[in-house]
This record gives sequence, C-alpha cells and structure tokens, in this order.
Amino acid sequence: MPTRPARPNLSRALLERVPKSDLHVHLDGSLRLQTLIELARARKVALPSQTPEGLLELVFKRAYRNLPEYLKGFEFTVATLQDQEALERSAYELCIDCRRENVFYVEVRFAPQLHVHGELDIRAVLRAVGTGLQRAEREINGDPEIAAGRLPRFHAGIIVCAMRYFLPVFSEHYRNYFAALPTAPRQQIYSLASMELARASVQSAEEDGVPVVGIDLAGQERGFPARDHVAAYQFAHDHFLGKTVHAGEDYGPESIFQAITDCHADRIGHGTWLFSAGRIRDRSIGDRRRYIDKLVQYVADRRITLEVCLTSNQQTLPELRADLSRHPFRRMWRERLSVSLCTDNRLVSRTTMTDEVEKAVTTFGLGPRDLKNLLVYGFKRSFFPGPYKEKREYVRSVLDCMERVMLELGVDVRPVAT
Repeated sequence: MPTRPARPNLSRALLERVPKSDLHVHLDGSLRLQTLIELARARKVALPSQTPEGLLELVFKRAYRNLPEYLKGFEFTVATLQDQEALERSAYELCIDCRRENVFYVEVRFAPQLHVHGELDIRAVLRAVGTGLQRAEREINGDPEIAAGRLPRFHAGIIVCAMRYFLPVFSEHYRNYFAALPTAPRQQIYSLASMELARASVQSAEEDGVPVVGIDLAGQERGFPARDHVAAYQFAHDHFLGKTVHAGEDYGPESIFQAITDCHADRIGHGTWLFSAGRIRDRSIGDRRRYIDKLVQYVADRRITLEVCLTSNQQTLPELRADLSRHPFRRMWRERLSVSLCTDNRLVSRTTMTDEVEKAVTTFGLGPRDLKNLLVYGFKRSFFPGPYKEKREYVRSVLDCMERVMLELGVDVRPVAT
C-alpha cells in the first residue's frame, strides 16, 4: 500500500467543495456589485462610478488606508436598500452566492433601523429580508443532491444589529428619536432604540414567522459600552434569541468580558484583542496579564465562540496590514478556543468563505483535521432555528459530507478506529 503523505494538500478545489458556514456576514456589505449598480440607477442613488471596474478602483478595494475609507462603501449600499424589493433581492442573492461555494448555513446580519422610513417599519424590513432568505432556501433545497441527502440542507437566519452609537443623519428612524427626546442623554436614546429593535424582532419571529435567530450590537465600540444595551439583550435572552456582540475589535479585553456578562453573549464578533493586555483601559485592573489569562479561560470553558474575520481585520487594523500571521487567530487556535471563520463583508472586503478558509490554512499551517474541526465549529455554534435534536442531525450530515468530499480528493479525516 502506498504511504499516506504527512500533510495532504488542502487545495483550493477542496476548500471550495467542503461544506462551510458563515455566522458573521453583513447584508449591506455583501451585495453583488452589479446589483448595487442596478439598484442605484433605479433609485437615483449617485455612485462614484457606474461600472464594476470603477467601483472596485474607487470604493471596494483590496486594501484600505483606514477604517473610514473601509466604511465609505456602506453609504452607497445602505442608500440603495431602502425598499422591500431591494432588501428581498439582496438577501436572496447573498444566499445563492453562498451556496455556489458550498456555504450551507448562513446568518445574515444587518441593522433594520437604518432602513426604516415612512410606512416601512422594522417588521416590514425584517419580512422583506426574511422573504428573500426563505425563497433562496426553497430553491436551493430543491437540488436533487440535497433532496437525496448527499449534501446538507441549506439554512439561513437573520441577526438584527442594534447600534452602540448613531446620529440623526443615519436614518429617518434614528432622526425621530432625537426629535422626540431632545433633552434625553444620548446613552438613553441608544438604549431605547435597541430595546425597540429587540421587541420588534421578537414579534417578527413569533408572529410573522421571520427567521430571526439572534441579536447583535455593532458600531463604534470605544466610548459606547455594551452595558447601555442591557435591557434589549435581557429581553432577547428572555425570548430565547441567540446573542452576539461586536467586541474586542476597537477596544480592549474588558469589552469582551462586559459583552459576555452584561449581555449574555453566546458569541463574540471579532474578539481580535482578546489577548492584548496593553489595550486594557480599566484602571481597576491591576494585574493585566492575570486578567487576560482568566478571561481566556472563561471564554474557553463556556465555549464562547469567536467570529473571526481575517480579511476585514487585515484591511482595518494597521497592526495586521503588512502581516496576517500576526493575527491572534494563531493563539486562539492554540488555546483550543471555539472559533468560526466568517467573511464579515463579501463586497466591501472582496472576499468569500473559501478565501477566508484558504487564508487560515496557508497562513497558520492548518492540517486536514484542524480544517475539519474548524469548519464544524460554525455549524455547532450557530443559532440554528430548529430543535437541538434536529441541529445534531444537521451537524452530522455536514460531517458526513465533509469527510466524503475530502476522501474523494485524497484526504482522509474520518475518525480513527480504536
């Protein structure tokens, strides 16, 4: 019998074929470029260019000088997503694009309140996105390979994003808060907006049948703590929604701990500075190294999943721009933390899940079993909308497919018989 190579080749073809998930992908950062151009033309939204080539040169770049430049593209995408047709179309197309690279589970997140105006309320916005996701699900799951059980079923859910910080210019909905509460402290306005979002999201899920599976907190982290949104997260928790929080991306480790303890976070978006004692700002923390060690143990013990987005981190964090190998993913994996690779923004970051997995494999030297374990975390730690027994069966179907596909391409990751 021929000897098996010590480290089989994890080719691009293999990485594309294996089943993947994407737990952290923003709808407004993941439009098809041609769809953006068509929506903008029909809705009289001025773009810097009317061609894909021009937009890739001027707006959606491979590399960005700073975070404001990275965020510039959202001005155009959000402006085009202000009606039900556009929201439904973008959600549908995102699912189709995911399936084309064998992403079988996706949790699409966005801030519904950025799209509310006139008679288009939060629940109408959520219904539109939900309709797009469910239409894609039905179409994709009609595939004979899926129907026969040779491929996993496709599932998609919505994570609603509350905003840590917003201004009246962000949307008509946000502007109304400031108009109605002219003397209120801004922190109270942010809290009220997130609470309204949580209520509407629960109603949307329970009464409208929209696949809302979780709540998120996004936006500027520094100076806008998660504790301002405790009421919204408690409401979501009381109604059994999944909880994730953007934390440790623009602030230190204590922001991550606050998200977990104050907001019941099951997952953390990014968590990039989890190990960075130098970024701790709380002066009451004396022994910073001990604090980091305890926090890492806390995250590990409770299997708090870190939603890691390699490309967008490299594009927005100067420390990683020249050398992705400095990303804390290496230590996250070494510490056996629960990590899921995600795209963040497919258009703005010009990436796919296959790209993200390939970067992890090549930059951090992952082997076949590392890859298998890493990919399955995304399915295991998802906010899967069905019963736990159904979720276990779904994860098993993913593992069976993954092992079969890899074996077909010469990589054996089946459990070793004892």
